[in-house]
Amino acid sequence: MTLANTCIIVAALLPIVCAGLAKSRGFGKRRRDGGYDNHDPRSWMAGLQGWQARANAAQANSFEALPLFIAGVLAAQQMQAPQDRIDLLAAAFIGVRLVYIGVYLADLATLRSLIWALGLACSIGLFFLR
Repeated sequence: MTLANTCIIVAALLPIVCAGLAKSRGFGKRRRDGGYDNHDPRSWMAGLQGWQARANAAQANSFEALPLFIAGVLAAQQMQAPQDRIDLLAAAFIGVRLVYIGVYLADLATLRSLIWALGLACSIGLFFLR
């Protein structure tokens, strides 16, 4: 398995990590005491505030970024671009996404948007490797 293929798996797990962060305040509490409500998770998540609401938003954005990244890796490999360059951009994407999640949780909105653009550039760049 290539590093880029491993990065696809990691990228697919990032939304799950964000969801866990968002739900963390409700773990260990009963539903009637404000704990996580697995019977109505979307309504419960909609009531989150602060960094946990931002973690939920980062979850959604991580899912949104996933298709283009996966397509970029697979297209680059299908076009037989140099694997070391594919691996480099894929690893950069993961690094950028980890920073993105961190700055999202920290509520650094302008920096978050710049970092998001870097992640997008990594995904698009995969389509143009030669």
